[in-house]
Amino acid sequence: MTSTAPAVRASGGRIRSYVALTKPRIIELLLVTTLPTMFVARRGVPSVGLMVATLAGGALAAGGANAINMVVDRDIDRVMHRTRHRPLVTGELTAGRALVFAVVLEAAAFAELALAVNLLSAVLALSATLFYVFVYSLWLKRTSSQNIVIGGAAGAVPVLVGWAAVTDRLGWPPLVLFAVIFIWTPPHFWSLAVRYRDDYKTARVPMLPVVTTLSRTARQILLYSVLLVAVTLVFAVVGHMGPLYVTVAAVLGALFLFYAERLRREETPKAALALFRYSITYLTLLFVAMAGDVLVRFH
Repeated sequence: MTSTAPAVRASGGRIRSYVALTKPRIIELLLVTTLPTMFVARRGVPSVGLMVATLAGGALAAGGANAINMVVDRDIDRVMHRTRHRPLVTGELTAGRALVFAVVLEAAAFAELALAVNLLSAVLALSATLFYVFVYSLWLKRTSSQNIVIGGAAGAVPVLVGWAAVTDRLGWPPLVLFAVIFIWTPPHFWSLAVRYRDDYKTARVPMLPVVTTLSRTARQILLYSVLLVAVTLVFAVVGHMGPLYVTVAAVLGALFLFYAERLRREETPKAALALFRYSITYLTLLFVAMAGDVLVRFH
C-alpha cells in the first residue's frame, strides 16, 4: 500500500499537468459561446448528440492549441510571475511530451468533428488552431502591439464551428457573431495586460499597455467597447433576435461602457481588472441571452 501511494500521487500530478496544458478556463469560455450559437442556428434545441459531439471536438481542438501555445511560450512563461508555475516551466512535463499530447488532441478533434458532426466544422476548428499557433503565438505576439487584435480571431472561430455544426454552412449571422468575439477580445485582454504590464515588459512582449501609455490604452479600450456594443445590436437585426436578447444586450453593453469609461477616467490597474472580470461575465450572459431568446420565442 505505502509503496504504491507515491506512484499514485505522481500519476495524479502528471494528469493534472496535462490538463493544465489545455488551459481549461479558456476552453470553458469558448464553449460558452459555441453552445448558444447552436441554439440560434437551429432556432431551437439541437439534438443532444450533436451538442455533445460539437462541444467535445471543440474542447479537444482548443486544448491542443493551448498546449502548443504553452510549448511556444515556455521561455516567456518562465519570466512572468503569472505563468511561472505552468508545468513546462516547473519541469513537470517536457516540451516534447507536451507537443505530442497537443498533436494527439488536434488529430482527435479533427477526426471526431469530421465523423460525428461534419467536415466544415472540423476544418474550421483546425484553421483556428493553425492561426493561433502560427499567426499569433509564433509571429504577432512577440512582434506587434496589435498581436491580440489580429490573433484574437482564433478565439472567435468557435461560433463558426457551432453554426456550421448545425447548418453545415456559414452566412451573415455567424460572421457577425465572429465579429462580436473579435471586437470583444482587445478590451478583454488589454485590461488584463494593464494589470500585468510589468510581467509583459519583462518578457519583452509588446502588448499595447507595454508600448504606450495607460491613457492611450484606455482610450483604445473604450473605442473597441463602443464598437462591441454596436455590433451586438447589429446581430439583433442580422440574427433576427427578439426583445429578450435586445434588452439584455443593451443593459450589458451599457455596463461594459461604464467600466471602460471608468478605466479611461481613473487610469488605474484596479479599474482595468474590474473591466477584465466584468468582460467575462458580459460575454457569458450575452450568449446565454441569445439561447434564452430563441427558447422563449420558438418553444
